[in-house]
Parts: sequence; structure tokens; C-alpha cells
Amino acid sequence: VSVRIVYPGSSDWFKKIVTMYRIIVSLLFVFGLYGGVSAQSLASFKERLSQPAGSAAVTVVEHGDAAGVVSRESQSNDRIRFKGYRIGIFFDNGAEARANALAAKQTFETAFPDIPVYLVYENPYFKVSAGNCVTSEEAIVLLGKIRSQFPEAYLMREDLTVADLIR
Repeated sequence: VSVRIVYPGSSDWFKKIVTMYRIIVSLLFVFGLYGGVSAQSLASFKERLSQPAGSAAVTVVEHGDAAGVVSRESQSNDRIRFKGYRIGIFFDNGAEARANALAAKQTFETAFPDIPVYLVYENPYFKVSAGNCVTSEEAIVLLGKIRSQFPEAYLMREDLTVADLIR
């Protein structure tokens, strides 16, 4: 004799519990990989934020445990990657590609000192890209700004890290 208790929609109920369990375990795993930014990086970020770029100034105010949470969650900021955007300003594999890539990077750094720029060699191409944009809208605005100096600039998807955003 076997007894089986059947709840209305029991198989769906069990599937929902298992799915929720998997989601919770996955989230715990992801946040377990996540750490906090070192105090030096957070301090330098606050310092840069508080220095006026012109006539405007920013006042940094920390609320309660927010700084601690940011610190803990950003410690291993190079492990977790997410999709973002950069602006491509150079892409070539010719005989002078390396020299041209370095020249493009230096020209960009001179024209836009506040925007991070990256020179990467992915065999056989030298690529120079700029910016760390989280949304496509942000990237499109940056693209419009950059095209004044680099008319051939283009939007590109890129894997970003938390460390990229802190730069």
C-alpha cells in the first residue's frame, strides 16, 4: 500500500520551488565571487569626484552602510564581467598598424583626457577603443562627442568589469 499526497498543481509547485532554489543558489554564488573595492581605490574615486572639473563641484556624502556595501561588493572588481559599450577609434592589421594605433591613442588622450582609452592587440589586429559605457544611450552620446575628432569612430560591444567603471 502506498500513500501519495497530491496537492492541486503539485508538480508545478515543486518545479517552482526547485527553480527558486536554483536562482537563490546562483545569486549567492555570484555575490560570493564579488568582493569590495580596496580602500585606496574608493578613496581615489571620492577624491576625483570632489575635485571640480571647472566651475562646478561635487559634494560626496556617504549614507549609513552604503559605503561598506559598495566596498564589499566591489573588492574583486575584475572577476565579474558584464556587457557594455566602448567607442572604437582604430582597427588595423597593416604593416604600420602598431605605430598608427599608438598615434591614435596619443591623439585621443590629448583631445579627451577625461575619457579612458585602451590599446589592445588581438592577433592580427591592433584596436584602440575608448570609454566605459553601461548603456547604449550613454555610448551614443559619447560617440557623437568623439566623432568631432575621429569621424570614423564606431560603437562596439565590450565586456566590462567593475574596475573599468572605477577608472
